Amino acid sequence: MNPRLAAAKALAAVLSGKASLNSSLPTQLDKVEDRDRGLTQDLAFGTARWEPRLSALAAKLLQKPFKTADNDVQALLLVGLYQLFYSRVPAHAAIGETVGCADKLKKPWAKALLNAVLRRAQREGEALLVELEHDPVVRTAHPRWLQKALKAAWPEQWEAICAANNAHPPMILRVNRRHKTREEYLRLLVDAGIGATPCTFSQDGIVLAEPSDVRSLPGFADGWISVQDEAAQLAADLLELGPGQRVLDACCAPGGKTCHLLEVQSGLAGVVAVDLEAKRMVRVRENLDRLGLSAELIAADARATDQWWDGKPFQRILLDAPCSATGVIRRHPDIKLTRQADDIAALATLQGELLDALWSTLEVGGILLYATCSTLPTENTEVIAAFLTRTPGARELDIAGQQGNPPPGLKQPHGRQLLAQEGGHDGFYYAKLIKIAAVA
Repeated sequence: MNPRLAAAKALAAVLSGKASLNSSLPTQLDKVEDRDRGLTQDLAFGTARWEPRLSALAAKLLQKPFKTADNDVQALLLVGLYQLFYSRVPAHAAIGETVGCADKLKKPWAKALLNAVLRRAQREGEALLVELEHDPVVRTAHPRWLQKALKAAWPEQWEAICAANNAHPPMILRVNRRHKTREEYLRLLVDAGIGATPCTFSQDGIVLAEPSDVRSLPGFADGWISVQDEAAQLAADLLELGPGQRVLDACCAPGGKTCHLLEVQSGLAGVVAVDLEAKRMVRVRENLDRLGLSAELIAADARATDQWWDGKPFQRILLDAPCSATGVIRRHPDIKLTRQADDIAALATLQGELLDALWSTLEVGGILLYATCSTLPTENTEVIAAFLTRTPGARELDIAGQQGNPPPGLKQPHGRQLLAQEGGHDGFYYAKLIKIAAVA
């Protein structure tokens, strides 16, 4: 299959509200030649990244919008525009190959239209984009609801957040303390001719100068390293793990943090890892097996403690709550297409319900670490404020820096917010709570 057609089909499912790229793209990748998989991924993710800008340009170029039934043609047009403005594909190839895909969609009527619009874009597109850039949606390539939400929450940083969201994320490794120190692994990378630097906030993190096939890195198959963003790596140390503790990792998939907990403290009494969907647990098990680690995996709604909890209290709980994922847009740019403004309040309600349910499983004196990969206060500091108000036995703990480094992120009324950094960590939020009394 032509990589442009594969990318357009994956995007059409997203535009129709039927899928995310994580679910729609793998099926299409199986249909392209191995040599074209990288191009297909770039076309799909790149088009999603710049979709707000590309759609505004398309609307300017088209006499009338496509019908809903023609989302596949819309997606194909956006893929064509992405190639013209954001790829190294020669213009003649971008236009010719994209137009040719209309036959495969069984919509030959679209060929002349796509050809005319893409050729006009080649001639006039740069000037049209300049005209459109007075609109912050076009300038930042963020949907209006999200652009406004970020501007309201972060009036001084919102444009930098948008720029970071549009940048390609760095590849960050987590060194397994059970095998190597970070310094030892950095030396291995130097010996292999691979450029890398230590992360600022994570004790185990390394940023690669250039992305690399993880299978080619020293010791990957032996469990010496994992791929995990620096912000996500902070959870294990913030939990203050100690020997003999029983730990709950709620909403654990895909298991990166589950594994890190076990790497950091080998003397834990046990880790119980819960996630809603059994199919997501397959990835958790694969990660544990590669690293030679063990945890009790349970597929269940974490809120339904009567269905999965054995009544033995946990000394530590990590709640990596479901969220809008607005802090990891650069890794999942289709979030711009799949998330809507109405989702945020519903997610905040779910997050509060999870806190309430899991708090009863925490031992007095125990710590619960609340985490999201969101940059929206509605899901973060406001959720914690509401929880502390209705939970007299809960108190907030300060989040300190590690190894003499300053604390990560920005101090909030509750917790700390990390904002996505170009070349650095993702957007993330942490709040640390201690149970000082059991309240019936």
